[in-house]
Amino acid sequence: VETGVAPNVFWPIYAESLRNLGTPVFPPRLVATVQQEFGQAVEISLVRGADAQPLAALVSFHFKDQVLPYYGGAVPAARPVHAYDLLYWSLMRRAVAQGARIFDFGRSKLGTGAYDYKRFWGFAPEPLRYRYRLIGAREVPDVNPLNPKYRLMVEAWRRLPLPVANRLGPWLARHLA
Repeated sequence: VETGVAPNVFWPIYAESLRNLGTPVFPPRLVATVQQEFGQAVEISLVRGADAQPLAALVSFHFKDQVLPYYGGAVPAARPVHAYDLLYWSLMRRAVAQGARIFDFGRSKLGTGAYDYKRFWGFAPEPLRYRYRLIGAREVPDVNPLNPKYRLMVEAWRRLPLPVANRLGPWLARHLA
C-alpha cells in the first residue's frame, strides 16, 4: 500500500468507482483543495495490482486519536484481489501505530453494500439521529440511490462512457448537494 499519493492519482479511480455505482463525481480539484487545506491530517493511500495499475484508493482524515476513511474507490479489477480489504487493513494498522483509538467508518444506509461491508469488518452499527426543518414539505425527501424513483437515473449513469460521466459528473454533483 502506497501512502502520500497525489490527488490526481486518486481521482480517476474514485470517479470510475462512482460512475459504476451510478453516482456523479465531484470535481478533481476538490481532493487537492482538501489536501491543501488540511495538510498532514489528510492521507491518500493506494493499492496497485501486480501490473502496477492502480486498483483502489482512499482519502482518510486523521484527527486527534481518530481516523476517518472518507472517500474511497476501486476499479472492478480490485475485487478479485481484495484490494479494498488490503487498503482498509493497512490504514487501520498505520492509524493504531500512530496512536489512533477510533476508526470511524462513516455512515451507510441499511441495505447497501457499504453497510454490509462495514459489518463484515466487525463494526457495530450506531444509529444516528437527525433533525430536519421542513420548509414547504411534509416529509423529509428520500434522496437515496435505493429509492425506486431514482433507479432509471442510476442505471443510465452507470452505462455512460467514463469520459462522459467524468465531464458531466462535477457539474451535476454541484447541483445535487
